[in-house]
Amino acid sequence: MDDLYFVYILTNAWNTVLYVGVTSDLRARIYQHREKLLPGFTNRYNVWKLVYYETGNDAAGAITREKQIKAGSRQKKIELINRSNPEWRDLYEDL
Repeated sequence: MDDLYFVYILTNAWNTVLYVGVTSDLRARIYQHREKLLPGFTNRYNVWKLVYYETGNDAAGAITREKQIKAGSRQKKIELINRSNPEWRDLYEDL
């Protein structure tokens, strides 16, 4: 069975900060962000709500996609989220 890789977008409670990341274990990684187990941007800006993710079958492709999303404007990220999650609800419980 192929491994899955995830590109994801997190935000804060007010949907004012966006963070794009990549991982091979989405549930565990989001848990780390939510519990503030990771120092850095998400901890500093209280970013914990999973509002978007997509899957892929290879690490290189996921990293390329993460860079593509990060390079886009904030508006492009908002449009990406709005297409699949217009209410910006927390998707963590659905994992």
